[in-house]
Amino acid sequence: MSEFLPFTRPYIDEATIAAVGDVLRSGWITSGPKVQAFEKALSEYFGGRPVRTFNSGTCTMEIALRIAGIGAGDEVITTPISWVATANVILEVGATPVFADIDPVTRNIDLDKVEAAITPKTRAIIPVDLSGLPVDRDHLYAIAAKHKLRVVEDAAQAIGSLWQGKRIGSFGDFVSFSFQANKNLTTTEGGCLVLNNEEEAGLAEKYRLQGVTRTGFDGMDVDILGGKFNMTDVAAVIGLNQLQQLNDITARRHALAKHYFNAFGADFEQLTGAQLPLANFENTNWHMFQLVLPQGTIRADFMQVMKEQHGIGCGVHYPPIHLFRMYRERGFKEGMFSVAESVGKRIVTLPLFPRMSEADVERVVSAVRKTLSI
Repeated sequence: MSEFLPFTRPYIDEATIAAVGDVLRSGWITSGPKVQAFEKALSEYFGGRPVRTFNSGTCTMEIALRIAGIGAGDEVITTPISWVATANVILEVGATPVFADIDPVTRNIDLDKVEAAITPKTRAIIPVDLSGLPVDRDHLYAIAAKHKLRVVEDAAQAIGSLWQGKRIGSFGDFVSFSFQANKNLTTTEGGCLVLNNEEEAGLAEKYRLQGVTRTGFDGMDVDILGGKFNMTDVAAVIGLNQLQQLNDITARRHALAKHYFNAFGADFEQLTGAQLPLANFENTNWHMFQLVLPQGTIRADFMQVMKEQHGIGCGVHYPPIHLFRMYRERGFKEGMFSVAESVGKRIVTLPLFPRMSEADVERVVSAVRKTLSI
């Protein structure tokens, strides 16, 4: 059997490894000059908007909700198909998550169903750009403006993606990115929040570090309850180097995704009943290449064969959030969001990362065809 091929692998070059060594030798390894430099570079990347970095792309969404004043008695609409953190942060601030079903083609939240789910208690929407494919920003912000709602974009997977030629993060309301290990830009763990103005950025800094405000040499005060969410300089220097390579990383992902479509061929969906992702090469950064398996296929069996017989790792992104026990206990049940449930049971993530070769793609496609017996 060939060498095991994981569904993802971080892209860390020798220059980045050396830069981490320099930080470790510097004596300043927690939040410091590299964090400041990374935030400045991200702000420039996002067109000059204020940016603050954090130790995850989860706390970024929670902090955005807190800055927006969302809490007990409020409702926030989001998608059932995402990492569970997207809904958990709504609970974390004391608000109520409301799900809207997904579109079967984009696999993103169905914005028509979002509008139908709005009530007098609705205060915000958290859309998710699954696999880096952006939610329709024009439609999204038209809904938000009509109903006077805040938007917290869960763009965890969408750095480098575009909407109408503009970078995701360079416009809109709050925009949250993740820099976790499998993302297109990684800091090993981490994230950033793009904000609307310096007042919000100042609040984000307070929430990031225990609510503390410092003045002068020894002045300190606390006027809100914050947490411990700061990014380290070690993580930030990785992010700085990754950001310099992001355009090349995105271009390589595009090339590999195109090769996937060519290798699967025009008749693959008709022959198998499986569904390939939307072939969007204008907006998406191709964070993941996801296949929805044919009806009746047991995903665990498919993944086991791919791993044990072909040496290929696959991922699951994601099971429907509303069917987890904690959410069932809050009244959600099977049958409420039929498209999300169907996709969530059958979606599988195939390998896609910059150091893959075209031959690796062909190996994956061959293995998928054999596993589905075509």
